[in-house]
Amino acid sequence: MRLGLNLGYWGLLPVDPVEMALEADRLGFHSVWTAEAYGSDALVPLVWIAAKTERVNLGTGIMQMPARAPSATAMAAATLDILSGGRMLLGLGASGPQVAEGWYGQPYGKPLERTREYVQIVRTILRREGPLEFHGAYYDIPLRGGTGLGKPLKLITKPLRNDLPIYLAAIGPRNVALAGEIADGWLPVFVSPYRPEIFREPLQEGFARAGRDGSAFDVAPTVHVVLGDDVDACRQWVKPTLALYVGGMGARGRNFYNDLACRMGYEAAAKEIQDLYLDGKKAEAIAAVPDALVDEVSLCGPRERIAERLGAWREAGITTLVAGTSQIEALRMLAEEVL
Repeated sequence: MRLGLNLGYWGLLPVDPVEMALEADRLGFHSVWTAEAYGSDALVPLVWIAAKTERVNLGTGIMQMPARAPSATAMAAATLDILSGGRMLLGLGASGPQVAEGWYGQPYGKPLERTREYVQIVRTILRREGPLEFHGAYYDIPLRGGTGLGKPLKLITKPLRNDLPIYLAAIGPRNVALAGEIADGWLPVFVSPYRPEIFREPLQEGFARAGRDGSAFDVAPTVHVVLGDDVDACRQWVKPTLALYVGGMGARGRNFYNDLACRMGYEAAAKEIQDLYLDGKKAEAIAAVPDALVDEVSLCGPRERIAERLGAWREAGITTLVAGTSQIEALRMLAEEVL
């Protein structure tokens, strides 16, 4: 099992990611990942990190597909891969209707079909075998019905790697299966290593559709890691994030994270968290997050407790454990226990 570091996205105040990224690089971590929602973007901090580090891979976890045309994403990925000496990992995700339509003004549509088209276009551009021409349900390149002056174009610069790894963020079973079919890796959140069947079955379905065994596929969940002597106090650092995603990241009946909590057996808690959160009772929603749920999807507490629980992640088939942490001492502890 390899290690990654998820630096996330900024809250109200910016955070320079370089110190954590440099330590991950020094410790031999496989990758560092940046994210975006509707604040700091994923690419600019990653370029900043690339300029300061030497070995660690550089992942977008994730670039939101509604934010950029697939051609813009392919250009950015190819550019950063060249500048970093082949360290780019392209993580993509559909986001959700709240952000796609509320922030980017893009119809959410059918994410499975849109993702398939997006990845196909990016791969076609990177292969650079000829000018791009694609006419699908979501992307029409060159655009038909415009000025009539558009023509198929080919990426000017030759990519360093035309098979640059593409990861998909996915939660629902059909989306996870799509990742297994068309991607090189999967970037989930809130994975329980104690219920591996939840993700193994859809991944195997995707592998079967693609006619591959999945041995080279990277399962790379983000796992919140909070190191400290008081287990309960450490859990309190994770509960606000779980409450936000399970309770507030979407609407009633259309929240993928709430659905995931239900599939994990926390139906009653998921409903209570969502009702409280959407009614504006955020503190109560946080308090309603079960300790058991926190323990399933994160690593909290003293070093000995975390070291003992790491075994479940190895046994579940996690190939890259991406630590979501702001504690430099947690990085060092993980490196000593895993690497």
